[in-house]
Amino acid sequence: MPGNWGVSVANNLHVAVLMGGWSAEREVSLVTGEGVAQALEGLGHRVTRIDMDRNLALVLDGVRPDVVFNALHGTPGEDGTVQGMLDLMGIKYTHSGLVTSVIAIDKELTKQHLVPRGIRMPGGHMVKSESLYQADPMARPYVLKPVNEGSSVGVAIVTDGGNYGNPIGRDVAGPWQEFDELLAEPFIKGHELTVAVLGDEALAVTELKPTHEFYDYDAKYTGGLTEHVCPAQIPDDVRDAAMAMALQAHQALGCKGTSRSDFRWDDSQGIEGLYLLEVNTQPGMTPLSLVPEQAKYRGMTYAELVQRIVEEAL
Repeated sequence: MPGNWGVSVANNLHVAVLMGGWSAEREVSLVTGEGVAQALEGLGHRVTRIDMDRNLALVLDGVRPDVVFNALHGTPGEDGTVQGMLDLMGIKYTHSGLVTSVIAIDKELTKQHLVPRGIRMPGGHMVKSESLYQADPMARPYVLKPVNEGSSVGVAIVTDGGNYGNPIGRDVAGPWQEFDELLAEPFIKGHELTVAVLGDEALAVTELKPTHEFYDYDAKYTGGLTEHVCPAQIPDDVRDAAMAMALQAHQALGCKGTSRSDFRWDDSQGIEGLYLLEVNTQPGMTPLSLVPEQAKYRGMTYAELVQRIVEEAL
């Protein structure tokens, strides 16, 4: 499905690339930010790299960029906090705005927003972590995850034969030791799929085949731990449904620039086994990241992708 994108290049912008910060995804954000900064410099823009700290507003007031490329991942760069500050300062920025960011970072809010619009997502509910030491919140296997972390940070799959105990042991390492509440969802067996959306178009479907238990944080960002199959070798109707659901979610949430929707597909149920898990409003742009990979498949260079995201922000 490659295409001719015809990206126009507006040179001589001053772009502040905002990266780093203090979330669990800091290191990935630094890699994303450096890749973006180098691409922008190659396009002829002036770039200021900013490793975010608590003095960010003062730094930006001194820098006075034409636009901020928001390369932060996780909180507070992806949850609406930084977006609100940039709105108050009157600075244009890439990716989604305040309201979209607040909703999309929260998996439960996302579900409340998208399911009534006909997008299939797993059932589930919030549970107190303390309650997990007494009994399971639902039949095993099930998934426990923080409601507002990205990149599979803190995700645990609880199975009958797992090492967490039954019930989960109080002293066993897991997200229940880090978060007071967790989202519990039934585990959907099958395939891990993802779809990037750029502007108003879904790019492709990639299947992710991790070499260990599931596509967790390490599998996302460590070379050799996950095979990316792009385009995914899946039935055409499932491919089309995944791309349509990703675009619908992107538009329903009001995403801008690029987003990435993650799915599970139980192939024993056909198209009815396709479930949207979450929407990432600021997906990674590292050498192992999925959005640049799908853009390349569609005939777009990394630099062209970065330029498209900046131009939409302007």
